[in-house]
Amino acid sequence: MTTEQLSNWRGSATTYELVKSQIIARWGQEAGAAYDPRTNCLTYKQWQSLGYQVKAGEKSIRSFIMIEKKDEEGNVVERRPKRINLFYSCQVEQAK
Repeated sequence: MTTEQLSNWRGSATTYELVKSQIIARWGQEAGAAYDPRTNCLTYKQWQSLGYQVKAGEKSIRSFIMIEKKDEEGNVVERRPKRINLFYSCQVEQAK
């Protein structure tokens, strides 16, 4: 695995802690300490684009992003959450 930034995660303490708590619950404190939303916890499509496949039977980690709707002038007029499914690095393997 690489340490370069792979995702477009912009940072929210709420979503960071939400995902980290799920990682700790499944794989323990050590995995939680290694969690980096920019490099090792990505969407299915992001992993595929890097040449990885999610292992059979793996369950996603649930999180959310905020979708912003803007008017013609670029002002945010609406914000709403959108659920996303993430996979941690131990849930993927190099595609064959």
